[in-house]
Amino acid sequence: MDFAGAYSWVNIRFLLQGFGVTLLVAFCAIVLSLVLGCALAVIRYARLPLLSRVTAIWVDTMRNLPLLLIIFFSYFALPQVGLKMNVFVAAVVALTVFESAMISEIIRAGLVSIEKGQIEAARSSGLGFGQTLRYIILPQALRRMVPPIVSQCISLLKDTSLTVIIALPELMNHAQIINGADIHYVVPIFIMAALLYFSVNYAISLASRRWELKNV
Repeated sequence: MDFAGAYSWVNIRFLLQGFGVTLLVAFCAIVLSLVLGCALAVIRYARLPLLSRVTAIWVDTMRNLPLLLIIFFSYFALPQVGLKMNVFVAAVVALTVFESAMISEIIRAGLVSIEKGQIEAARSSGLGFGQTLRYIILPQALRRMVPPIVSQCISLLKDTSLTVIIALPELMNHAQIINGADIHYVVPIFIMAALLYFSVNYAISLASRRWELKNV
């Protein structure tokens, strides 16, 4: 193990460049997953005759497929039907499709957890479905949804490492390139990669806990 050589400024900078791509992919996928997941959850919660059923089939399908398969499909299969994407867009699309299905179930569970008596009282007082959702259900459900959503976002950040399979220039891709230059760098470089993942995920966890304490 060559820690001194592995932690040269050139290697550290190269790792940080890859980690920057990791964070950018994760940020884009998290934002899109939250938006799409919320839409899917509301559609299922509203129990629209046909649309809710189709949405349920889509969500259940995505949740039961391996993420690696979806990444492969986005990058290699979609171009065969005319949907060509660069590696960055393919990674974001794959992560968004997979994680939005997970997040939609978290949001739907939060919405369903609100007592029916409150909903009936709101509707009887003249509030429409949208108003009841906005003013009665969401404010209460949000407190219950935040911890599992944060956990899912942390999982998403870690799942970006799977995009190494399509050569996205993210953290693990850059780590492999450095390790290929010298076998003695493997342990030090993987330790550094682990510390980078841990630092961000732990910071997110702490922020989530503080938010929970403030809103208890």
